[in-house]
Amino acid sequence: MVRILSLNNPRLALAFVDYMATQGIKLQVKNESQEVQIWLEDEARLPEVEQQLALFLEDPLHPRYQAASWQTGNTGANLSYQHYSYWQRIRSQAGPLTMVMIFLCIAVYILQQIYGDENVMRTLAWPMDSSQYLEIWRWFSPALLHFSLLHILFNLLWWWYLGGPVEKRLGTGKLFTITVVSALVSGWGQSLFSGIWFGGLSGVVYALMGYVWLTGELKPERGISLPRGLMVFSIAWLVLGYFNVMGLAIANAAHVFGLVLGLLMAFVDTRTSHKKQN
Repeated sequence: MVRILSLNNPRLALAFVDYMATQGIKLQVKNESQEVQIWLEDEARLPEVEQQLALFLEDPLHPRYQAASWQTGNTGANLSYQHYSYWQRIRSQAGPLTMVMIFLCIAVYILQQIYGDENVMRTLAWPMDSSQYLEIWRWFSPALLHFSLLHILFNLLWWWYLGGPVEKRLGTGKLFTITVVSALVSGWGQSLFSGIWFGGLSGVVYALMGYVWLTGELKPERGISLPRGLMVFSIAWLVLGYFNVMGLAIANAAHVFGLVLGLLMAFVDTRTSHKKQN
């Protein structure tokens, strides 16, 4: 018997168990402290369960899981239920690094409102010249700067939507690598076109878009993907950014550098894993 997943919401756990039952796979649910654990009896079915689990984690509230519970007639009377809040959903689809980055961006944004953008940027902006090259944080900290409520909400929503699954499926180390490298490369690219006065997580977000989309296309079994429609929308938004749509000051170079980097990292990762399997 192998443990598949731990959740802090019993109803969601039961919905997945019920759905897998309709697929002919028997799972067990065990209450452990504040969590509900899901266990698989037949380990030979593990690859199939993992594939379905990836789909479940992308959208645990999909109607097919509720329908499965009605079909099996399982009401979960032996489980202790709790209200499923939006906060629980955010936490359930995000790892520690995903949450830390969200809190850091919010904290920096609050400081910008208190002390002003210019004062905060003096500390966190891209290095001005060689005298600041050893202030290592400056090579990455512009990703934490945001200049409007819409700006930070847009970036953090995408960060959670893309970064959470990457961290859950591929690990915190992988998300950390993508974040650090893309913050550096996209920041460098933007500095070439606009100087040091820029900020935003969008370079990292576009790197994640490229990485998640191409990984899903080349290695769907890794459990991360981005619908092609959303990828088309992202590219369209990038192109429109060059025409100053709605008067928004968009870091277009950071987007392009981030996207290309994400695609390259996904291509290398999927090719490397393919060679290891061979």
